Amino acid sequence: MATEPLQPITDQETLIERHRELQALDAAFRELRRTTGGVPRARNKGLLAFSGAAGLGKTALVTEARARAVAHKFTVLSGRGSETEQGSAFRVVRQLMQPSLARMTEAELRVFLGSWYDTVAAVLGLEATGPAPAPDPTGVREGLDWVMTRLTMKKAPVVLILDDLHWTDPESLSWLTSFAPRAEDLPLLIVVTYRPDELPPEAGEFRTLVADHGNRPHNLALLTPEGVAQIVRHEIGEAAGDRFCKECWSATGGSPFETVELAIGLGERALGGTDHDLPTMRELAAAIKGPGLIERLERLGTATVRFAQTAAVLGSPFAPELAAAIAVLGDEAAAEATEKLRAARILKDGHGHEGELEFVHPLIATTIYRSIRTGFRTGLHNAAAQAVLAAGYGPAKAARHLLEVPCEDRPETVTCLREAAREYLRAGATDAARRLLTRALQEPPPPEDRAAVLHELACATFLIEPTATVRHLRQALAQPHVDPDLRASIVYRLTTAMAHTDQLAEAVNVAAEEARKATNPRVKLRMQADQFVWSMVRPDDHDSPTRSRTLARLAEQLPGRSLEERYILGLRAWDAAMRGEPRETSLAYADKALHGGMSWTDENRGFEVPLSVALVYMYGDQPRRAEELFSKGIAECVAKGWHGSHLAFGQTIAGYVHYRRGSLAEAEDAVREGLRIADKVDGVVAAQWFGVSILIKTLLARGRIAEARDFADGHHFGAAPVNAVIYPDPRTVYAELLLAEGKHAEAAQLLSAVGEWLDGRGWRNPAWCPWQLRLATALAPTAPGEAVGHAEEAVRRAREFGAASAVGQALHTLAEVTGGPSAVDLYAQAVEQLEQSPAAYELARAQVGHGAALSLAGRLQEAAERLYQGLEGAVHCGAGALAARAREELSAAGLRPLPLRYAQVETLTAAELRTAELTVQGHAVGVVAKELHLTEQGVRQLLSSVYRKLGTDAAGLAGFLEARHRTGA
Repeated sequence: MATEPLQPITDQETLIERHRELQALDAAFRELRRTTGGVPRARNKGLLAFSGAAGLGKTALVTEARARAVAHKFTVLSGRGSETEQGSAFRVVRQLMQPSLARMTEAELRVFLGSWYDTVAAVLGLEATGPAPAPDPTGVREGLDWVMTRLTMKKAPVVLILDDLHWTDPESLSWLTSFAPRAEDLPLLIVVTYRPDELPPEAGEFRTLVADHGNRPHNLALLTPEGVAQIVRHEIGEAAGDRFCKECWSATGGSPFETVELAIGLGERALGGTDHDLPTMRELAAAIKGPGLIERLERLGTATVRFAQTAAVLGSPFAPELAAAIAVLGDEAAAEATEKLRAARILKDGHGHEGELEFVHPLIATTIYRSIRTGFRTGLHNAAAQAVLAAGYGPAKAARHLLEVPCEDRPETVTCLREAAREYLRAGATDAARRLLTRALQEPPPPEDRAAVLHELACATFLIEPTATVRHLRQALAQPHVDPDLRASIVYRLTTAMAHTDQLAEAVNVAAEEARKATNPRVKLRMQADQFVWSMVRPDDHDSPTRSRTLARLAEQLPGRSLEERYILGLRAWDAAMRGEPRETSLAYADKALHGGMSWTDENRGFEVPLSVALVYMYGDQPRRAEELFSKGIAECVAKGWHGSHLAFGQTIAGYVHYRRGSLAEAEDAVREGLRIADKVDGVVAAQWFGVSILIKTLLARGRIAEARDFADGHHFGAAPVNAVIYPDPRTVYAELLLAEGKHAEAAQLLSAVGEWLDGRGWRNPAWCPWQLRLATALAPTAPGEAVGHAEEAVRRAREFGAASAVGQALHTLAEVTGGPSAVDLYAQAVEQLEQSPAAYELARAQVGHGAALSLAGRLQEAAERLYQGLEGAVHCGAGALAARAREELSAAGLRPLPLRYAQVETLTAAELRTAELTVQGHAVGVVAKELHLTEQGVRQLLSSVYRKLGTDAAGLAGFLEARHRTGA
């Protein structure tokens, strides 16, 4: 008959001298209870941490915490780190979340997880819908935040318990550390235990969290001699002598784990606690850990030892059937071994799936695992990998064991490691994938697969080791007989990694060389596209005009049937806009590039070209179209679980589109959100430069100069050139800040350098970079003639491009630097141009400037109308300083500001819609005026309102009305 397992000492006895810790638990539970039942009250903290060396009773404390939480009717989510499974990405996250999700049906799961389903599916072991996307780490982290928040609100109040945090896998630890501060705002308490001296290097943020967040850990102390005596006497009787108990304390060092195990052993031997029992006591104490434990295990028999060793290799908890298969034990032998190990307090029933077993204490598992001979342990890991795969646990579970097996040139090992790495990449666990693929290379893979493995490894290291990525991809390119499509993907990732490591010139050279060598026309076009992309981003490209001519000749021949052709057409559209060619040219190429589709989330092509095409519409006075494309691109990123650098770029530059329309408050909100995302992602320097430039420009437009200066200084934003092409150009934006502060000479010097750089590249469009306009403003006080010359040249360039907003802004600056009576007509021309554009803020600026000039000329009635228009536009745009200037001008002219005449609405009035329809039909302004019984000026004002509301100029009206008709709006 099997021996009955000994029952553990009661919790009251195992938690001797833990009153302070139990009081902390009770206080935290009382606080948690107060967060439910109506409006949650403020809480001191949502994290409770207990730390201490091995054997100090952390697990017993966790057990008690679980019992008390259940008694409070709290929902308990629990997990435990494992020494042998630290490399299994998101293992602890699954322990915490899977049990709750497993109780839901498939339909309930999809409703519960909503749009986050595919992002977190691989992390939580769920089945993805269709081709599984590869989310970025930021997206996964935010998805898990959302899942845990929903679980908490659904099952509130919740206690999340994590034992042995020091052995938690890095991915789970990273998520928990970022999520923990949110617990204060939720009906959630997080309880963790860990060994402080065994926290991994990547736990630095966790250390900071518990140190700086009011969560200083409760450090568990060793038991006193009196505490040890209490435990011993509870087990063998109050007659145990003082000297005997003191010797028990000496033998165990005051370790609660060893004391409890020793007390149980004393009870088994029916010892009385006399001096005569001291040798036996010392023998029992020695058998609790280390060599003594192994000797005790070996006395249980060979089969039992093999079963225990296999269990240690598998890690807790484990399925006994799997351990028996690996240990080559039949059902009866495995059952006998299990009972012996239970009786010896080595194994116990697990808390997870039914029938699972786990070690009584992590110290026991560690001791047994480390006692296995190296060769035999390797064999067990090898057998475990095969058994895990055969049992259907999947490649990731098997791969953990393969990492412990020497390289043996086995293709099946490489296959398993690659499949496991793909699983991890789908879960956003790039570092875990990197470890597996590095090992796969060492196996090594068959020669024909080596380039693919190197490519996969580079995909895993891109976000965490871009320098290593370059090395891996160079090696991949050097492999013989690489598939053309794979080679193209390798080149794209290589050039991208080079661009992110300040090797733009080398990126251009690599793409150019690959384009030269390519024999497949489609691949050649793709390589040429990569070459053009990085040439345009590179700030020191001295051959820019030649490349532009080459690109123009190439694009003329392409109908846009394939994606490769459309990327070339998109690049041509962007280049034409930068160079200031007629906007009809750039918009035509943009339309052609988008015909047939262009994704923002193609992992082998990047988002640079789709983003650039969207901005062509913005510069070409069709920002509404640009907004639509950005919304689509951002939605693609979110759907794919990309909540990092791609989303940061999208949000930030979408803010620039809002700025160009004159929606300054929306622009500021979008840019700040983009910067918030960028700040969470390591190494997203470019997105931050874009965001800083756009936000400073927006703050200046809103009149918040001091705030713009503080923001610039806080981000070390200044006159130094950036090693990439950023828009709006950072140096020009900084010069605008200097001008706002009255530092004209500094601004002029900086803008002259910008102009020399851009003219050298042939980028002459003032809509893209208004350096000439700002230089004219900077020179006006000291060199008015030179200022006028720059402004006139800017007007000429703007007219060549043909966007009314660009022409109007240039005329506005020319009016400002010209001054005197002749400025009045220039202001009028500026307003006339800007009324034909969607640039609401620039129109308001020109109207206020025109009104001030009219007032100075004594034409007060006309001045009043213009100033009222400018004031209204400034208020609607959120340009406080401009509105204040309009009021000052009205007051100086003896006029009283009136209430706003028109509410700010986005929908067209009936008159505006009819005016737009007649204009699209080709009727002249006079004909429209007669049809609607209006003056011609009244028609122009209606059209101006239409352009601003719809975010387009006359050229885009037809498309809008067509879409409106299709949707029945």
